[in-house]
Amino acid sequence: MDLLPVAPLDVLRRRRSAKWRFHPDDVLPLPVAEMDFDLAPPVQDALRAAVDRSDAGYPTPLPTLADALAGFAGERWGWEIDPSAVTAVTDVGVGVVELLRLLTRPGDPVVICPPVYAPFFGWVPEAGGRVFEVLLVDGRLDLPGLERAFAQHPAAFVLCNPHNPVGRVHTREELTELVRLATAYGVPVISDEIHAPLVLPGATFTPILTIPGAAAIAVSLVSSSKAWNLAGLKCATIVTAGPRLADVVGRLPQDTPWRVGHFGVLASVAAYTDGVPWLDQLLATLDDRRALLGRLLAERLSKVSWRPPEATFLAWLDCTAIGTGAAPRELFFTRGRVALEPGPRFGANGSGFVRLNFGTSAEILEAAVDRMAEAAAV
Repeated sequence: MDLLPVAPLDVLRRRRSAKWRFHPDDVLPLPVAEMDFDLAPPVQDALRAAVDRSDAGYPTPLPTLADALAGFAGERWGWEIDPSAVTAVTDVGVGVVELLRLLTRPGDPVVICPPVYAPFFGWVPEAGGRVFEVLLVDGRLDLPGLERAFAQHPAAFVLCNPHNPVGRVHTREELTELVRLATAYGVPVISDEIHAPLVLPGATFTPILTIPGAAAIAVSLVSSSKAWNLAGLKCATIVTAGPRLADVVGRLPQDTPWRVGHFGVLASVAAYTDGVPWLDQLLATLDDRRALLGRLLAERLSKVSWRPPEATFLAWLDCTAIGTGAAPRELFFTRGRVALEPGPRFGANGSGFVRLNFGTSAEILEAAVDRMAEAAAV
């Protein structure tokens, strides 16, 4: 399969998204979870057609978005979604916060598993809750630790599946045990599955709602935004499979569907229905970049170690041989002019780590590692 091309660096720098506008032009920006590949042709066609017909009004996400998601999930993962159980929300973060507002009383504990996507730490207090950390162990869910936490009856558990930043794809067995524990202690599970379409060769994604018993205790949030690079278009979905969580979702603010981006709906429908061949090409390309990054680190930056991710285009790099805290990120930025995410943003146990986005060209990735190696050698 041919790999996806990436525009030259000078062309990428003309983009106006956060990745390309936040840093000076001498910096290679690899922190934000935003890829450098061109949009999938079906998505481009859908957006161009909307502009051509001056179709930029209010969104009508249902039923087309729900039907498209259900078709994609069924084909991709064998996940049978009832389209009537799909609710459109602005993005996954908004969905999580709004669900937590309904499940959490002021000061209630909400469990998360660091190192984890940095906004998790803000979403919980935004909804009035208090973060309760159960750290990953060797990149995996600490199931005994979760049981101890669940025994204290937190308001909810926010799961990251696949897990950002470590790239772990939780197994069916792990999720089965998680559902058993959540059921036993009555803890609702909010599963952020935004990276689900980005599971790389060698791993298999399991939607939490395909686990027996999960319908009574779990809710899933999915979006086309990460896999098809559509974050700025603002469209995601909440999926339920049982009456308890459907009742919770039914109490969301009445205007919730109107806060979705119209272009986001159009692009998501195009992605789910016609963008799968492009997605497969993307996964082959990311698999290639994952292998390239492994070779580059081994050959040029052996101070840095890693566990190749099973999903996403994000690499969680152990730089503790270079420094602790955010020191490695600062070194690579100030001396190498490579921007990465500092590990402590994902939790205190991210000290000495950085997160690198390898969803780019081989040339940019190689240049970044060379700069990082030079910075570390000083």
